Amino acid sequence: MPLRLFALVFCVASLGAVVSGAPETWQAEIDALTAADAAQPPPPGAVLFVGSSSIRLWASLADDFPGETIIQRGFGGSELADSVFYFDRIVAPYRPRAVVLYAGDNDIAAGRTAEQVLADFLDFRARLRAVLPDTRLVFLAIKESPARAQVRGEARRANQMIAGACWRDPHCRFVDVAATLLNADGTFRTELFEADELHINRTGYAAWAAVVAPALAK
Repeated sequence: MPLRLFALVFCVASLGAVVSGAPETWQAEIDALTAADAAQPPPPGAVLFVGSSSIRLWASLADDFPGETIIQRGFGGSELADSVFYFDRIVAPYRPRAVVLYAGDNDIAAGRTAEQVLADFLDFRARLRAVLPDTRLVFLAIKESPARAQVRGEARRANQMIAGACWRDPHCRFVDVAATLLNADGTFRTELFEADELHINRTGYAAWAAVVAPALAK
C-alpha cells in the first residue's frame, strides 16, 4: 500500500475511533426511548426523569412518586453532555413541569473535571430555560460509590459547584441523594448498592425517593 494511502486509511480509522464515543453513539437507544411518542405522546405537565443508568434502572419510579405522571428517559453509560445533545428529543417535546436530572457520574469516572461537568450542567439548564422557562430543574447529586471511590473527591467538587449554581436559581433545586448512600463517618452504606458496587438497589432508590419527593411538591 502506498505510504500516502496508508496514512489516509489510518486517519479515517482513527477518526472512527473518536466518533464511536460521541453522543451519536446513543442514537439507537434514543430512538427506542421515543419510538411511541409520535403515536401516543406523553401528556404535558409530567415529571421527566432523564440522565444515565441510575435513571434507566430506577424501575420503581411510578410507585415511588404516586400521583405523578412520570416519563423515564435514562440511557445507561451516558454523560451529562449526551443529555444536552439529545435535549430536543428527550426533554423539550414533553413540556414537563419538572425535570429530574442525574448525570455526571460517568463523566467523572472518564476523567472529566468538576469544571467540565459544571459547564455541561449550565448548558443543559440554559437550554431548558430558553424553551421551558417555568419548568423546575432538579439535579440529583453525583453519587459516590465503592466501585469509583478513587474519584469521589472530584465528584464532591462537581456537586458543590452545581449546588452553588442551583442555589442562585429559584427554578433549580439540588438534591443531595449522594448523602443517603453514606454513613455519618463518610463510609459507604454498602447494603444500598448492587453487587457491582456501582449501581444502587431497590432500598437505595427508596432512600433517594424520600429526599427527591419534597423537591417535586407542587
